[in-house]
Amino acid sequence: MAAGFLSIESKRLWPAIAVVVAAVVGLLVVLPEDRITGEPTVGDRLIAVRTDRAALQARADGVARLELLEALRVAGLLGDTLIARDEPLRDRAFGRLPERRRQAFAELEALNAALRDALERPGEGARLAAQQAAGKAAAELDRFAAAGDGPVVLSYTPRYVPPRLGTAELNLAPGTSTPPAADSALRLDARRDRPAGPPAPTVSRYVPPFAVPGDDDPPVEVEIVGLYLGGGAKPVLTIGDWRGEATIAPERLRFTVPRSAISSDAARTSFATGTLTLRAGSRNVTFQLLFTVLPDRPGSFAFDQRIHTTELESNTLVSPEILARAPAGETRTVRRCFDPPSGWRFEGGTQRVVIVERLGWVDDVPDETMNGGSVELVPPEQPGQLCLAVIAKPVTKEARTATIGRFETALVRDKPVERVVQSGIRGLDWREPARLPIESGMAEWKLYVRLFDEVDRELAGKANADAPLSSIPFLRIAIEDEGRLMVLSMDPTAGP
Repeated sequence: MAAGFLSIESKRLWPAIAVVVAAVVGLLVVLPEDRITGEPTVGDRLIAVRTDRAALQARADGVARLELLEALRVAGLLGDTLIARDEPLRDRAFGRLPERRRQAFAELEALNAALRDALERPGEGARLAAQQAAGKAAAELDRFAAAGDGPVVLSYTPRYVPPRLGTAELNLAPGTSTPPAADSALRLDARRDRPAGPPAPTVSRYVPPFAVPGDDDPPVEVEIVGLYLGGGAKPVLTIGDWRGEATIAPERLRFTVPRSAISSDAARTSFATGTLTLRAGSRNVTFQLLFTVLPDRPGSFAFDQRIHTTELESNTLVSPEILARAPAGETRTVRRCFDPPSGWRFEGGTQRVVIVERLGWVDDVPDETMNGGSVELVPPEQPGQLCLAVIAKPVTKEARTATIGRFETALVRDKPVERVVQSGIRGLDWREPARLPIESGMAEWKLYVRLFDEVDRELAGKANADAPLSSIPFLRIAIEDEGRLMVLSMDPTAGP
């Protein structure tokens, strides 16, 4: 009886068991081959694309946000293009993609690796390697554009969002100071006109937080270049809380973004990301647009000058004593010429002759009055010399004479003096150029610039040279006033 009952129940369960088995078999059939073998899927690679992009942008410092910006933008565009093309195939095994498509992934991975290396070991070589990898990745974008199977963003501007005009700093224009009145009697009917004093320097003051800046920041004009961008609903760009529709032109989209929609730092650059949403067939695709936002204050600088001048050094020269001796009844002259010591010269108008002693004898009886000799300066034999004549001259024919003489003069030379003039640390301003006087006798100079509180650069130059081509981003250097003034101007459009 029990056996019969089990047989009847088993027959009743067979249809249910058959349904379960069919479902399991169907599931095995539906599951992609890679889910069974463990091979990475297209979706896995797309997740890696998003993760790598976020990690690289997060690690970028102030230098990378300037020098590696273009490579980061190319990596973002190629990654978004791959996501737009391959998102519907996310469950497919990556190895089943066409070779051409897998090559695009390989170029993106090579670019990300070069960017990672440039961030970990910054230097000229790593930066050039990243630029080279970006060129190959850009070629992949061109291939996608030529294929014509979906929207492609090839480039977009601007790279750098200009700084805000209404900052928390106010520069007061220089005025003129009035000198105090001279001491005199006070007259009520006297005119109060006084000569203007020297101009006062520009002084920076801080605006209180409740004060509203008078200048309105101009909007940021974003232009996107690509193919198949406006085929469906109007493209939309989102930056922060702002959202706007595109003005569509052939192969271009244009957006006018309020500057206030893009956040800025006071002293450092930052990244801003805009999301471009396009309609491609029955679904939306997005592209992340990367911008570097310039801060309110560009940085600071110091200007050192090495000055070579001369100062007059003076000394007194006393010549050796010269003896002129003459026998009875004869006149003798001893002439000597002297050259100044090396590097020195005799100062004109300071020479003085000295008769040390004048001697005379008559029949061996001393009598200095019998000597009519003298000590005189005579024309030099060579330029720059001093020549002295010592003369022994008897007054009578019976007198013997001897004269001792010398000269004294001032020696002068131009002593080289080297000194350094330092400007001290001064602030740069986006709107007001910094004017630096060049000292007389300047032999060489060095300019130290710290941009955006993170980027340190140096420039050097020599006297009587043209203004150097600035290798410092956003900085323009000019020499004015016939070489007596250096002008430093910050230009938001002069990016690397």
